[in-house]
Amino acid sequence: MELKKLTVEGFINETASSSPAPGGGSIAALNAASSAALIAMVAQLTLGKEKYAASQEEMQEVAGKASALKDQFLAFIDEDSSAFNKIMAAFKLPKDTDEAKKARSAAIQDATKEAALVPFKVGQTANELFALAEAVILRGNPNAVTDGAVAAMNARAAVRGAFLNVKINLGSIKDALFVEELKRRMAEIEADVDAREQALLQKVKL
Repeated sequence: MELKKLTVEGFINETASSSPAPGGGSIAALNAASSAALIAMVAQLTLGKEKYAASQEEMQEVAGKASALKDQFLAFIDEDSSAFNKIMAAFKLPKDTDEAKKARSAAIQDATKEAALVPFKVGQTANELFALAEAVILRGNPNAVTDGAVAAMNARAAVRGAFLNVKINLGSIKDALFVEELKRRMAEIEADVDAREQALLQKVKL
């Protein structure tokens, strides 16, 4: 079952079920996809309007980038759930011999690393949305400025939510260098993600 192919109602009901996936990681990817979609929409609503002639070339570029990111985030929805399912499958491997135990442990570690890397990529990529949101908020169709603001809010939620899912997986990973590297790279992004969102919201004058 491809989660991204479900109806909105179907996806929400699947999330609300007793199945642990889709979970927070997939929702973070969905937030990012929603953010990218809103940015693309504002850019499209700006294109072809004579009064916004000065920003036509930029909005064309923004629309293309946002649309490509939207598709990438939609793919991450299923990639995140798939990574979680691989962890569950690894835990079900046999452990009746020492050799089997070692193989099972290695499989669990590999699957957990993947389960950390997927939401890391979601958060890292979602951070790119702020620059696009700024473009549509400042130079896009002002009638859709609040859509740009919601895009910025969803981008922040995507980054924060994705990284929470990275951190919970890092607690089970024994590779200290891997853990420290991801923590360092997340900290660099998290250092200003809240400020970037607030700065954009302050530019929305209603």
